[in-house]
Amino acid sequence: MDWHTPIRYVPLVGPVYEKKLLKLEIETVADLLWHKPLRFDDYSRMPKLNSISDGETVTLIGQVISAKNVYTRSRKQIQYVTVTDETGIAEAVWFNQPFIITGLRPGMQVALAGKAQREAREVSFKGPQYEIIRSNKPLLHTGRLVPIYAQTAGVSSKWLRSRIASLLENKELLAEYLPSQLIRAESLTSIAETLQSFHFPKNLDDFEIAKTRLVFEELFLLQLNAGMRRNEWQTAKRRQSFVIAKTAQQEFNQNVPFVLTNSQQKVTAEIINDLTLPTPMNRLLQGDVGSGKTVVAAFVTYLTFLNKQQTLFMAPTEILAEQHFKTLTQLLTPLGVSVGLQTGAHKAIVKGRKKTPKKYDVLVGTHALIENTVALEHIGLVVIDEQHRFGVKQRALLRQKGEVPHVLTMTATPIPRTIALTFHGDLDLSTIDELPQGRKPIKTWVVPEQKRADAYTWIEKEITKTNPHAQAFIVVPFIEPSETLATVKAATKEFENLQKKVFPNLKLGLIHGKLKASDKQKILDGFREGTYDILVATPVVEVGIDIPRASIMVIEEADRFGLAQLHQLRGRVGRNDQQAYCLLFSKSRSPQTRKRLKHLETTTQGAKLAELDLSLRGAGAIFGTKQHGAQE
Repeated sequence: MDWHTPIRYVPLVGPVYEKKLLKLEIETVADLLWHKPLRFDDYSRMPKLNSISDGETVTLIGQVISAKNVYTRSRKQIQYVTVTDETGIAEAVWFNQPFIITGLRPGMQVALAGKAQREAREVSFKGPQYEIIRSNKPLLHTGRLVPIYAQTAGVSSKWLRSRIASLLENKELLAEYLPSQLIRAESLTSIAETLQSFHFPKNLDDFEIAKTRLVFEELFLLQLNAGMRRNEWQTAKRRQSFVIAKTAQQEFNQNVPFVLTNSQQKVTAEIINDLTLPTPMNRLLQGDVGSGKTVVAAFVTYLTFLNKQQTLFMAPTEILAEQHFKTLTQLLTPLGVSVGLQTGAHKAIVKGRKKTPKKYDVLVGTHALIENTVALEHIGLVVIDEQHRFGVKQRALLRQKGEVPHVLTMTATPIPRTIALTFHGDLDLSTIDELPQGRKPIKTWVVPEQKRADAYTWIEKEITKTNPHAQAFIVVPFIEPSETLATVKAATKEFENLQKKVFPNLKLGLIHGKLKASDKQKILDGFREGTYDILVATPVVEVGIDIPRASIMVIEEADRFGLAQLHQLRGRVGRNDQQAYCLLFSKSRSPQTRKRLKHLETTTQGAKLAELDLSLRGAGAIFGTKQHGAQE
């Protein structure tokens, strides 16, 4: 047995419990051993009966005198167990748990743990934890700090404790794998001691020490893996470096309807330097929504074309692939670059000039493009939109397509630099930290519940009178960690309420992740063309969607989102020179929550908000499932 052994092969697990554990995302031995306790119940105090106080949480060690099952008139069952030590007698009571009587028989040594009730000399426990004492086994469920875990139907914390404890007895499984020199240098505990203290600590200080080792290990292995990937990538020599024509930048800029920002020019210079090196580029381009990442990518695509090589341009969804296709066509076609589109909706290459695939200079599609596209002759560049959605497996496929191309990945997800360097340590990092000229900062307000009606009135006025061409998004949150039917139903209910009761004079549309790609595209096209005044959406709707006339973003239950994602959502508006607004609705009365949301009123840079997210909510706010989607 090792860390990767499927959980079904752990003793007393099997296929039935395997299915239940999948709901807790426990698939292997390692998953079970790293299943973090949510809290600890302190049953470490073990006084004699005669010194137990009323209301005190304790563990009582004693001998079972009697155990009986009593039926009530309503046919319910009550279990009574009497226990004694040398100083007195106590009674424990349970309801509708007849199996307890089968397990606890007179003469057995038992530990009872819970809150004691004392009246005069009588001590009793209602529904205590219990454990039969065996001479060769330490106490797991009583008499100590007892771990409480995330549970699911049929899998209790008690069951999890027993399985974990049995694994911790396997010395071969707990053999140390970090170098001893590293353990000494970082003052770490051994993996065996760490996992013992992680689940069954003697005190909370030991638990914190164990967490330190596990956190260090996770970050260390991430960086080690990233370093290995970086080394593997850099040792893959290209046949030739790019030749950068002096006139290339000027030719491209003449076809762009605006002046590149200083930040875009700085990033472009970093990329040009990469292209002239003998090793393939592997760079992460980070920037807020609307900061101009696609224009930079288009320029790199043009340089690839000038070097007589082709580009794969991949987006996370078909809708964004369509959008990138339109943008690249506008920017590059006048320069003689042919652009094609291949998605599920366009299984054949039906966009562009209907050439055979190998004749296209740029082929746009989803991330699946790299797996199922017909082979191109000379792939010199791969552009990947939303890096954190692009898996390691897909990246490895690049190596199998012959010559290793340059790779430029882009993300609008605000990521703190320290986190970016940890999770994407195999990539060089570039950041666009300023918006195009003329773009106005989005005015953001936190709206308390009592101001909701006033806000709705203002929104309708803004759309119909102040600015006749304005449009609005209204985003409703996930009910569960991902988009489920429950979320879709809630979004539909909110849409109907808004259409009938709040905005009966406006035209509303509804979009969510369960719609077919073609239906989503139809709704978004209608919104872009002005068919709808307001679009009600779930957070799964693509961040990069460009609706130039959308100037109002309303986010329901904003307290359920991290600052970084709220910033991403509001970036969907303000894509032109008109003033844009973001309204954060929150029913929370927590001062901490309101203070956290208020940061969005004064801070416009995604990087700063991501750093705040990291300090306020931890790394899970950046890569966790809290309305975010997990890191792949």
